[in-house]
Amino acid sequence: METIIKVRLACLRDGKSIRETASKFNLSRNTVRNIIRSGITDQKYERSEQPRPKLGDFIEQLTEWLEEDRNKPVRQRRSSQILFEQLQRAGYEGGYDTLRRYVGTWREEDGSALVKAFVPLEFDPGEAFQFDWSYEKVELDGQTVEVKIAHFRLCHSRKLFCVAYTREKLEMVFDAHLRAFEFFGGVCKRGIYDNLKAVVTKIMMGKDRVWNRRFQNLASHYLFEAVACSPAAGWEKGQVENQVDLVRSRFFVLRRRFASIEELNEWLEGECRNYAASAKHPEFKERTIDQVFAEERSKLLALPVSPFDGYHEGNARVSLQLLISFDRNRYSVDAMAVGNSVSVRAYANRVVMVQNGTVVGIHQRHLGRDKVIYDPWHYLAVLERKPGALRNGAPFKRWDLPESMSEVRTILEGRSGGDRQFVSILSVVKRYGLDPVAIACTQALLDKTVSSDVILNILSRTHDEPLPEPVKLSEQLPLLKLIPVVDCYRYDRLLLGGAYGTA
Repeated sequence: METIIKVRLACLRDGKSIRETASKFNLSRNTVRNIIRSGITDQKYERSEQPRPKLGDFIEQLTEWLEEDRNKPVRQRRSSQILFEQLQRAGYEGGYDTLRRYVGTWREEDGSALVKAFVPLEFDPGEAFQFDWSYEKVELDGQTVEVKIAHFRLCHSRKLFCVAYTREKLEMVFDAHLRAFEFFGGVCKRGIYDNLKAVVTKIMMGKDRVWNRRFQNLASHYLFEAVACSPAAGWEKGQVENQVDLVRSRFFVLRRRFASIEELNEWLEGECRNYAASAKHPEFKERTIDQVFAEERSKLLALPVSPFDGYHEGNARVSLQLLISFDRNRYSVDAMAVGNSVSVRAYANRVVMVQNGTVVGIHQRHLGRDKVIYDPWHYLAVLERKPGALRNGAPFKRWDLPESMSEVRTILEGRSGGDRQFVSILSVVKRYGLDPVAIACTQALLDKTVSSDVILNILSRTHDEPLPEPVKLSEQLPLLKLIPVVDCYRYDRLLLGGAYGTA
C-alpha cells in the first residue's frame, strides 16, 4: 500500500519517468508500469494454491470425517482437537494450527460453522431477576481478604443489589436472597441462575436440573421459578454478567478498607442505591433506573408474612467436652446433649444446635479455622458437680459476667470453698435472671458481706419464689366427689378418744 502511494506520487504528481521511479524504489519497470496504467490504489497478494506439505496426504480422510459430522447435532460433532488426535494416530506429523485453520475454512465454505450471534432479550416488569457471584479484594480489620459478592439484577428495570460474604455456601445463598427480596420489596416470577454447585445437584439434558431440596423450599416459599443457564453460556444471563464488571470498575477499582463485613455491606447497599438513582436506563434513556423500578415494583410478587428460615442442616455428635465440630471449628452445646447427636443448622451469621426439637446451643458463626467457641453457661450443670473446674476451665477464662459478679468471683476465689459458693450463685441465674443476681451481688458488696448465703437471701427477700408448674392429672385417676374441708376440730376429737373416722 505504501509503495503504491510513493509510485503514484512520483510519476503522476512529480512527473518522474518510469525508469527513474523504478530505480528510486528498487522496483522493476514492469511493476511501476502496471501501477500507473491500472490505476489501482490498493493491492493484495493472494496465493492461488495453499501448500500443505504434511497435511496434504490426509486431507481426503479429514474431509470424510468432516462430512460425517455435518448432519450431526452441534454437541456431537468432533472438535478440531479430537480430529487432530485421530489424525495423529493415522500417522499425521504436522502441527495443530495447520489442521485447525483447514477445518475452520472448510466449515465456513460448507456453511456448517457455528454462527456466534446473539438475540437481544426483552423482559416484562416483574418477570425475572438474574443472580451471580463475583470475587473482590478488600481490607477487613486490617487484613486483605477476598470477599464473595452476591449480585442480583431485575431484568426489566436493571435495579441492582449486592451483598458480600467471606464464603460461598448454600446458607449464604439463602441469606443473600432474603436481603435482596427485602431490598426490592418483592419477588420476580423467575430467577435465572448459573449452575451453582451449592444449588444445582445434577445437570440433566437441556434445561432440566436436579435442584438442592432446601433451595426448592426457598423458591416455593417466595413463589418464584428457578431456571438454570446452559453450561458455559454466560450470555443467557448477560445483564448480571455485565453488572459484575460494572461493580468491579465503579465500586472496587480502589482497595477498599472496612472494619467488618457488616460495614462493607452497609456501604455496598448505599452504593447500589446511589447508582440506581443517578444512572440512566439503557433502553428508556430519558429515565433513571430508579424511575423505571418505581413502575416495576407494583408488578413484583408480595413478600410472605414471615421470611424463609434459611439454614443448611447437618448432624454432629457431642463430645464429652460438650463440643461439636462444624466447618473446621468447634462449638459448645448444653450439657443435656452430651454423648448424643444434634442437628446443626448453619445460617450465614450464626450456628444453631437442636436436639429433639429443643435448642441446645446458639453461637455467632466463626468463619476462621481451628477455633473453639465456648458458651460458659453450657457448662453450668458440670460446674455444680465439679466446682473446682471454675479456676482453670477453658470456658470460664474470659467469661463476660457483669462487673459486680466478676468482683464477687474474685473475692470468693481467695476463700476456702469459694468456688462452690460462686457456683451456687451461678445456679440461681436460671431462676431469677442475670440482672437480678448482679444487683444482689452489688448489694452484698456494698454491705461488705460477700457470701453465697447472703446473696441468695437477698434474692429470696426481693423476689417472689416462682410458682411450681401445675400437676397434670392423669385421665386414669378417679376424680374426688367430696371436696376436703379444713377442720381442726377433728384433731381435738382424736385427742378426746373419738372415732377414727374421716367424715
